[in-house]
Amino acid sequence: MGASSSFKLSGKLQDYKLLIKFNLSFMVVFSALISYLLAPKVKEYDLVSILLFFLGGMLVTGSANTINQVVEKDTDAVMKRTANRPVASGRMSTGEAWGFAVFAGLAGVLILWWHFNLLSAALAAFSLFVYAFIYTPLKKVSSISVLVGAVPGSLPCLIGWAAGNDDLSVGGWVLFAIQFFWQFPHFWAIAWIAHTDYTKAGFKLLPSNEGPTKYSAIQAIIYSLLLLPVGVLPYFTGMSGIVSLVVVLIANLFMVGQCVRLYREMTVKAARRVMFSSYIYLPVVLLALLANKVS
Repeated sequence: MGASSSFKLSGKLQDYKLLIKFNLSFMVVFSALISYLLAPKVKEYDLVSILLFFLGGMLVTGSANTINQVVEKDTDAVMKRTANRPVASGRMSTGEAWGFAVFAGLAGVLILWWHFNLLSAALAAFSLFVYAFIYTPLKKVSSISVLVGAVPGSLPCLIGWAAGNDDLSVGGWVLFAIQFFWQFPHFWAIAWIAHTDYTKAGFKLLPSNEGPTKYSAIQAIIYSLLLLPVGVLPYFTGMSGIVSLVVVLIANLFMVGQCVRLYREMTVKAARRVMFSSYIYLPVVLLALLANKVS
């Protein structure tokens, strides 16, 4: 009896991990947390504040991802990579998922408001709304959804900055810009790899209506090139020293190189390289900026 209950609990916890898209949520909250730590008014790194910010961020992000899965449960069910998600597979009811989404969203926003400030809480609520109720349904309408989705995808940087600095000064917007332009090659690489699945589900995510084409690869190159001037902004705003500037520029050039390689090879393997490069790029850049502050 005890073993059976333990197995059921383990399965339920695994379902909730899938429901909030834990790995994606962790990456989102990571960028928000680093942005919080980069805020000039954050002089000391208080563990309680860090943990509360992480918890609030995970709850809000988890709520948005849960709503996304409820709205897309039918399309998730027809795609190989998402068919095992708890709502799509039928292991979890939409009522349970909605209940969790409402609770997590409210709790996360209230934590940010209570321990930090109203500005960060309002930005978190706005980000949740845009992601869950504008970006998510727009994915079946037009590839402009990627542009729209890049806004809530970049807001974690502003949320973190606002939580730490109690304002939306230039440093927060610089971090927002880096994450904004980073998302295009990152997301298009994922859409390239999963193009067959996405097409089956009716999603329109690549910039070309024909799917993985030279045009789509060129767009990835353009946005990776835009990261070059954006990447030097931290230096000119006092957030970066020479060493961190060099690290950021090398990371940017590496991203450009992978996108150019995608254009030349036009293969899923090359798209996967862009995707993994983008996963490496963001923490390298953010940690380089943080290292500059603490040094």
